[in-house]
Amino acid sequence: MEKVSIDDVDPVIQPAAIMRPLTEALGTTDVAINYYELEPGDSFAYGYHVHEIQEEVFCVLSGTATFETETGSVPVAAGEVVRFPPGEYQRGVNEGDERVTALALGAPLEYGEQTMLRECATCGERTSHRITSAADGDARVTLCDLCGTETGRWTL
Repeated sequence: MEKVSIDDVDPVIQPAAIMRPLTEALGTTDVAINYYELEPGDSFAYGYHVHEIQEEVFCVLSGTATFETETGSVPVAAGEVVRFPPGEYQRGVNEGDERVTALALGAPLEYGEQTMLRECATCGERTSHRITSAADGDARVTLCDLCGTETGRWTL
C-alpha cells in the first residue's frame, strides 16, 4: 500500500493553477494520476488533444469543468465523472466563476503519440503544436509546428 497527502506532492507547470502528479508518489505502474485545481479560465491541458493509446477519466470534485469534444461542449459538475477513450479529442476548461478541483486518471500509464491543436495567430487557424521548456527554464511554452510561433506560456 502507498499513501500520500496531495499537498505534500510538489506542483508542476501546467495550464492549471495547481497540478500535482500523483503517479510517482503513489508508485503506480499502470495508471497516471493527477490532481488539478483550475481557476476560472484555466485548463487541464495545453490544448485540444488526443492520446493514441491512453484513455482518460476526469472526476470533478468541486466546480464545473467544461470539456470541448468533437461533438460539442460537455459540462461536468462536482460529483460527475467523464471518460475519453483513446483516439478521442478533448480539452477541459474552467469556464465558471469558482475553482474546479478534479482527479485525472489515464491508463495505460504511457499515452503513445499525442496530437495537440491550438489557435495560431500567425497561421490564422488551429494547428498542431508541441510543448517545450522556455530558454530560461522557468516556463513551459507551446509552439506552432507549422511556423514556430509561441502561442502560450505558463509558469508556477
